[in-house]
Amino acid sequence: MPNDKGNSSEFERLVDRMSTLVNQALKRFAWPRTNAPRRLIEAMEYSLYAGGKRLRPLLALCAAEAVGGRPDDALPAAAALEMIHTYSLIHDDLPAMDDDDLRRGRATCHKAYDEATAILAGDALNTYAFELVLEHVPDPRHAVAVGLELARAAGIDGMVGGQMADVEAEGAAPDLQRLVYIHEHKTGALIAGAVTCGAILGGASPPQLDCLRRYGRGIGLAFQVVDDILDMTATAEQLGKSPGKDAAANKMTYPRVMGIEKARAHAQELIRKALDELAVLPAPHGLRVVAEYFVSRAH
Repeated sequence: MPNDKGNSSEFERLVDRMSTLVNQALKRFAWPRTNAPRRLIEAMEYSLYAGGKRLRPLLALCAAEAVGGRPDDALPAAAALEMIHTYSLIHDDLPAMDDDDLRRGRATCHKAYDEATAILAGDALNTYAFELVLEHVPDPRHAVAVGLELARAAGIDGMVGGQMADVEAEGAAPDLQRLVYIHEHKTGALIAGAVTCGAILGGASPPQLDCLRRYGRGIGLAFQVVDDILDMTATAEQLGKSPGKDAAANKMTYPRVMGIEKARAHAQELIRKALDELAVLPAPHGLRVVAEYFVSRAH
């Protein structure tokens, strides 16, 4: 793999290229005709436009490009993914969940507004994401396929199921099988879903889609392994959120189960296998850059 500095600079160039498209799409698709209460819209926009690398939308655009499509083809899915991800962050930060005051370098939604408004803002972002896909994906077959991928990635057999398992595992004895389930679902499912949605809208063939599902699952798990490491080693400024929350909550993490060095090695192996899946694709450069950047973050 390229060196860490090279990974970072190439990834930042990719983010610059794709995030402009994503941010324009968010502005274009976000509730143009609503008469909803102004406070609700303000809270939604406070969190949605708070910045960040737009990783999940970026993966959708890169996946469309990887199979020979255009990044623009995947913009409705990209915007929907960011809305679902933002809703999950709003709810994660609530006192009943992670009880965090900081997100993306500023006050969390429930601190900037209040808990009730934050809950409703998250609910609204989640449901609007599906409205967006159904309204703006022109091919009905693709709209249904993407909607199904999003629902599975975000629902009981994806992110929400993983979040529940994470809550149940707080304080439990280290268990690698249980930890893999949590991370594959809580974080990995939506990352993998982003890749799959982009591939569908880019016109992927069934074999290409199978490869990209495996790639998405690999990098999704690797992302969370690295996130566990960074929670122990990075600063609040580097993370944009409070570090040390996992340890404070006695959460099950990869460093706790296998130690930091073995966790780093595991992330590298996951990325290596994910990169192997890209060999059959016509234009995998963006997906390769993302994968290599993921593992470089752990060092």
